[in-house]
Amino acid sequence: MGIIKKWTGDLEINRDLRILLIIGGLYSMSIALSNTFVNVFLWKQSGEYVDIGIYNLSVALFQPFTFVFAGRIAKKVDRVIVLRLGVIFLAAFYLAVLLIGTQATHFLILLGGLLGIGYGFYWLAFNVLTFEITEPETRDFFNGFLGLLTSAGGIIGPIFAGFIISKMEKFTGYTIIFAVSLLLFAIAVYFSFSLERRPAHGKYLFLRTLKERKNNDNWRQITYAHFFQGLREGTFMFVVSIFVFIQTGSELALGNYSMVNSILSFIAYYFAARYIKQKMRKKSILLGGILLYAGVFLIAFDVTYAKLLFYAATIAIAYPILLVPYMSLTYDIIGRAWQAAELRIEYIVVRELYILLGRIVSIASFILTVIYFDPVKSLPIFLLIVGSGHTIIYLFVRKIQMDHPA
Repeated sequence: MGIIKKWTGDLEINRDLRILLIIGGLYSMSIALSNTFVNVFLWKQSGEYVDIGIYNLSVALFQPFTFVFAGRIAKKVDRVIVLRLGVIFLAAFYLAVLLIGTQATHFLILLGGLLGIGYGFYWLAFNVLTFEITEPETRDFFNGFLGLLTSAGGIIGPIFAGFIISKMEKFTGYTIIFAVSLLLFAIAVYFSFSLERRPAHGKYLFLRTLKERKNNDNWRQITYAHFFQGLREGTFMFVVSIFVFIQTGSELALGNYSMVNSILSFIAYYFAARYIKQKMRKKSILLGGILLYAGVFLIAFDVTYAKLLFYAATIAIAYPILLVPYMSLTYDIIGRAWQAAELRIEYIVVRELYILLGRIVSIASFILTVIYFDPVKSLPIFLLIVGSGHTIIYLFVRKIQMDHPA
């Protein structure tokens, strides 16, 4: 952990924060290995945009219900247990993919449901633990270093997976990669036992926290921002990897794409965490949002592999510029909200619901677009519409007023 000490300087980094970073890193590596290729795995079996949309919509639809339920468990039992439940369901997803194999397109909703439930439990717990374990002084570091670990996983994972898959016959490589993801999730469970137990007490006031948006303008604005974040993420989370595979027909090319993205993202997160201070947050969010929307024009028309690589580089730089200050600002708003100490879980649940609502709207619109219109003609326009989500975030963030310059 010497690199952490060197990076943080005089900041005090506690044991639980270090363990949470390790778990986040293992999760990121597992997802980097497999998640990019699940959509291609399904595309190779089906070749239909609608099927890919149904699978991803299933993932998004199961998450809100899981978040609300997981929030209740976290409030009545323990957040660390919720984290383990998430990892178990994520492992069950990869196990199901392994067992179903080449019949996966017949079980799109089942697979999407397992992944959605896993995401719901995992991210509810991880976000709440992040809120509890970090302080305002360490949040920028934590978000930046987690981004660094995510990028590191993204450098190693996809190129390794792409190489294995491309060298194996038929779907053998996919079996190996999905099995490795299972192992990484098992290691994450092991580390979760080292986290200090964090039982919560009191009532689960989910609806009251949702209604608090009427009383707290900062809370209302940041939830609107999260909806538009989800609007872009919903479709872009899967459609770009399909574009890369369509252009190249190679999993190794997709791995190279992800590696380029992750190497630059690795560097950008390092500098974002080091140099984006509180007074620079709003300007950084605006700059990141503009760069992300500019990138859409690279892949909306006349898509080529070269353009896709340039897009990968653009978003690799833009996302850290936007997300490091944006996530820190969000946690600061929650930390200062009404009864934040008692209702931190409810605030996290509400925040995630707005992201998920944006994703659901995005993916459902994608499905309707490819059903009723020619995808070749309609997708470029559709991507330019939903791709504006991160840019629109600034319209809400600029209205937020904090005691310190944000």
